[in-house]
Amino acid sequence: MKLIPVLNFAFTLFFLSITNYSINAQAVQYTTTANGTAYFKETAISLSKDLIVDDNAATITVNTTKRFQQMEGFGYALTGGSASLMNQLPENKKDAILQEIFGENEVSLGVRYIRISIGASDLDAHVFSYNDLATGETDSLLTHFSLSEDTLHLIPILKKALAIQPKLKIMATPWSPPIWMKTNKASKGGRLLKQYYASYALYFVKYIQAMKKLGIKIDAITMQNEPEHGGNNPSLLMDAKEQKDFLVNYLGPQLKAANITTEILLYDHNADHPNYPISILNDAKAKTYAAGTAFHLYLGNESALSEVHNAHPDKKILFTEQWTGAKGDFGGDLMWHLEHVVIGTINNWATAVIEWNLAANEKYEPHTLGGCTECKGAFTIQGDRISRNVSYYIIGQASKYIPVGAQRVESISNFATIKTVGFILPNGKKASLVLNTGKAVSIHLLEGNNNIKFEMPAQSVSTIVW
Repeated sequence: MKLIPVLNFAFTLFFLSITNYSINAQAVQYTTTANGTAYFKETAISLSKDLIVDDNAATITVNTTKRFQQMEGFGYALTGGSASLMNQLPENKKDAILQEIFGENEVSLGVRYIRISIGASDLDAHVFSYNDLATGETDSLLTHFSLSEDTLHLIPILKKALAIQPKLKIMATPWSPPIWMKTNKASKGGRLLKQYYASYALYFVKYIQAMKKLGIKIDAITMQNEPEHGGNNPSLLMDAKEQKDFLVNYLGPQLKAANITTEILLYDHNADHPNYPISILNDAKAKTYAAGTAFHLYLGNESALSEVHNAHPDKKILFTEQWTGAKGDFGGDLMWHLEHVVIGTINNWATAVIEWNLAANEKYEPHTLGGCTECKGAFTIQGDRISRNVSYYIIGQASKYIPVGAQRVESISNFATIKTVGFILPNGKKASLVLNTGKAVSIHLLEGNNNIKFEMPAQSVSTIVW
């Protein structure tokens, strides 16, 4: 296009006003590539009013009049191990990494939802509960309840995070109750003894109240991490019948009696068994206590989330765990997680997406004896050295640009290699998260009277904001 002299400025304005391809605004594209040549690369792109597109062109059609769920946030599990690694950093680096995770500036991830463990998870240095006793002892009234283990690292980091982002949402999940409440008297496996259902419900009440006294609001809980998997350390088996009984007759009533409004989410396990939460929600009384269902995706397909939504559309869906591991590769993990964990679950009604886990060291520590030995954090923290891994970019590609309150809208791709989910943002702007699983391609994004044409490298993800 030739430069037009100043004397022809009026003619230029006239010409631009009558052409079908007049540029009237700009959009921004943020791109990360599987081959590592770009990380959140920012590119200005233009909107036009020319809606004519070649029949063979790759198109995404966004319809903002068809709206679905609102997003509650994106984030990670802040395990005890993650907290200990961050807490040992020099103060300046500790403050910097927390600002990077939870802050609101241009370099921040914008994390707004985290998952923590009630007691130890398998990514703590050792197993503990808040009511550990000598062998053979019991404490039904929980007179020895104490958060002392969490005061070492987790609670200090949580307080700093909340100081940066007071609206941060926190979900809390147990991996195991105190072992004296269990059938096998061990941290790994076993079931909750019926005689301690009331005590365990009280355990949740005391936990939520104790955290509140420290200025930490627990927004949601699940009753058990991976209740169908008893092979982790710690862990507990809890089938759907047991979970419904615990919810209806113990946990729900005790939280209500204590005037606790923390949401209770069901299941918190794989998408291969949607009937687990459906069977609980089918019970009218259980449904009054349950806010929704939490899912993982180590087995099953994300379409199972829609199966639960369709059965009980008044209850929310959250995606709460998926790990990247030592043997994965950056590009493969980036592509799979963006397609299934992020875009896939949101298109199947997830209101939050949380990855496992925030930080580990170079040996994938700390972890319990029998815990995950290959879980890679979003950050690797070795001493005072910090590096960023694939999960940082998986979540960041959404959390940096799609804020809390964004509402999913209809978004349809005509290319099998192009996966997409669209949003209208609280400020009135729109956003589209686009994954290209194939070769490099030009894409036309059509929304209302706008045609946004942009380029996507092979095997890449872009967030478009306009």
